[in-house]
Amino acid sequence: MSRGWPGILAVVVGGLVAGAIVGEFPDLHVYRYGGDAVLHQWPVYDSDDPVTGYPFTYPPFAALVMVPLALLPGWLAAALWTGASAGCLAAAFVVVRRELGRPTPAWLVVLVSAGALALEPVWQNYSFGQINLVLMLALLLDVVRPERRWSGVLVGLAAGVKLTPLVFVVLLVLIGQRAAARRAALTFAGTIAVGFAALPGSATTYWTDGLLDPSRVGPPALAHNQSVSGMLTRLLDEPPPTLLWLAVAGPIAVVVLLVAAAWWRRGDRVLGAWLAALAMLVASPVAWSHHWVWAVPVALVLWERSRWAAVAWTGVFVARPMLWPPWGEGRELDWRLLDHVLGNGYLIAALVVATWAGITLNRSHSRFVSMEGGVNDGRPGDRDEGAAR
Repeated sequence: MSRGWPGILAVVVGGLVAGAIVGEFPDLHVYRYGGDAVLHQWPVYDSDDPVTGYPFTYPPFAALVMVPLALLPGWLAAALWTGASAGCLAAAFVVVRRELGRPTPAWLVVLVSAGALALEPVWQNYSFGQINLVLMLALLLDVVRPERRWSGVLVGLAAGVKLTPLVFVVLLVLIGQRAAARRAALTFAGTIAVGFAALPGSATTYWTDGLLDPSRVGPPALAHNQSVSGMLTRLLDEPPPTLLWLAVAGPIAVVVLLVAAAWWRRGDRVLGAWLAALAMLVASPVAWSHHWVWAVPVALVLWERSRWAAVAWTGVFVARPMLWPPWGEGRELDWRLLDHVLGNGYLIAALVVATWAGITLNRSHSRFVSMEGGVNDGRPGDRDEGAAR
């Protein structure tokens, strides 16, 4: 990553300046409220942030992590948070390029980081002051190099802050990285224990009251909810029964995870990581559009295979088609067929790419078996280079 450091540093500085100028962001307010509740020993989940009116919806461990933000002036917290998010996006780009065997000159790091602002999930992440770019880098670092001594710890910490990264523990098991999976599980368990030790009342409230209720984080029918649960809510005009949600989202997530593990074992660890992230978004009761910052690494992966596919993929996240039909104030419940297609644009695009990944994997395997048997066009043993990437 050494060649990319000057570019990462430049992006961090840009983020610091932008954050200081803007001042404060809605979700960052909520994070700081969670930290402030810890400092003042308030019940974290009994009231909402007085500035935004939003509740703190993350696990108790996350509130402890946010304590330093609560100690800072708003403008400084915004500057540091935006700089950190920008730096994580730039670093994720460098990690992906390294895994793809491509150089990462500083000018390209800056250019891509700036260009990524055109994607709706990225600029939404910045404008809300969200944590998704930080979590994406943490998960990427552990999944693309799980052989390292402490790999898995970042996955466990990410899950302690936001539960959905637990999907990556399953991926680590599927790819045979049992030691990293154990470290991730133990780290996550440690975050739960720390939460109970520091905030016993709030921890009890969080883990026993409304954990699986998607409405606690906002209206689940809102167009920005690009999860299977959100899609079903809009189709049914109400949140789906739990069994129906599990019956639809569960098999999809499992199949995508299996494809992710297969690609990871084939050597394409970035594609494997992204497919695991898709399984995470599919399985989540709520996957707001700013959770889809994983659109950036998959665009880079697609660019190596098909420029047109990469452009089409990126275009979906620039055009944000889920906002083309009427949305907000329950209008999603009156959508017609075309509205549902457009209104689930991120989810549908991702499932199309996942389907392509599964079909390509199957074809590559068939060709490899044929080559091993000496049947393929007279060139026995000629391995499929595309499958090994």
